[in-house]
Amino acid sequence: MARPAKAHADGGLVFCDGDWSALHVATAERQLKSIRLAPGEIKIDVSGVERIDSSGAWLLSRTARQWRSKARTVDFVGTSEHIRQLFRLIAEQGIEGEPPRPATHGFLENLGRDSLNAATEQLAFLSFIGNITFSSLRILLTPARLRWSQVVTDAEESGFDALPIVGLLAFLIGVVIAYQGGVVLIQYGAGIFIADLVGLAMLRELAPLITAIIVAGRTGSAYTAQIGTMMVTEEVDALRTMGITPIDLLVLPKLFALVVMLPLLTVFADLMGLLGGMAMASSMLDMSFQNFVDRLGQSVRLQDFLVGVGKAPVFAAIIASVGCYQGFRVTGSAESVGKQTTLSVVQSIFLVIVVDAVFSIVFSALDI
Repeated sequence: MARPAKAHADGGLVFCDGDWSALHVATAERQLKSIRLAPGEIKIDVSGVERIDSSGAWLLSRTARQWRSKARTVDFVGTSEHIRQLFRLIAEQGIEGEPPRPATHGFLENLGRDSLNAATEQLAFLSFIGNITFSSLRILLTPARLRWSQVVTDAEESGFDALPIVGLLAFLIGVVIAYQGGVVLIQYGAGIFIADLVGLAMLRELAPLITAIIVAGRTGSAYTAQIGTMMVTEEVDALRTMGITPIDLLVLPKLFALVVMLPLLTVFADLMGLLGGMAMASSMLDMSFQNFVDRLGQSVRLQDFLVGVGKAPVFAAIIASVGCYQGFRVTGSAESVGKQTTLSVVQSIFLVIVVDAVFSIVFSALDI
């Protein structure tokens, strides 16, 4: 068994011995860099080298070239025929210099490239939305083409199975709003208005928004992972080969199921949020449920309830579209599935919040 590579200096003589193969070349490089030589002629004795490959020969050749650049005379002694052949090979192939470095781009070039990639991505997403719209209109004209059994299955997975987490979080949010608002209202003797605060906040804004965020993280990511896995296993290509449109088979059932179920989940979140507010109002103010409901009926209009529920189908369309689109963007590896799934959740939540802000501005301008 060959000894590890070693290099040490004695005056102007550098002794190299051991194994100078790719396995030990990193150790040999550190030892050569640590050598401090006096000015004058340098001889590199390689007679003690037991094994060497092109990596070790390239390291010795590069080191000799670096020392020569400092006005020193460098010669090799004790070279065998094998080592001389490796030195000739390195010289013939022109690889004595430093290894090539990757090209570096300036700030403006990187900015332009990123902007172009972002624009291309947005155009691809708009094209995907167009395909979904066209396929949806065709399905509305011929409903028998849609796989209704798959719609029911997706509705169960995205709606019914999400009831526990949606209900729990909505209840806790109602408790938090009632507590935080009640602490301030009690100081001004206006504790009765806690029903107004909880009702308007939950029905108009928080219930649809929180439900959409939960569904984006739970269902949107599942859509991306499912379609992405099919892309990795080339099942989507197989569908196209058989003449089946992937959008009709994979996207539309998910889209229709989520558009139906998200408003229902929002109504459930409304009820649980109000129930949480009632529970906190009862414990803080000794307000009975009947008084809470009576005040709620005076302060909250049907219009407020419809505003919140009306946002849900739009949020559902965004979540389903982004989730499925990112699934189709997966390219051939499990790492890509994870990356696109993460991107799907981030983009869905971002777009939901942006659209919710737009709704708020529009409703405010229309005095709704």
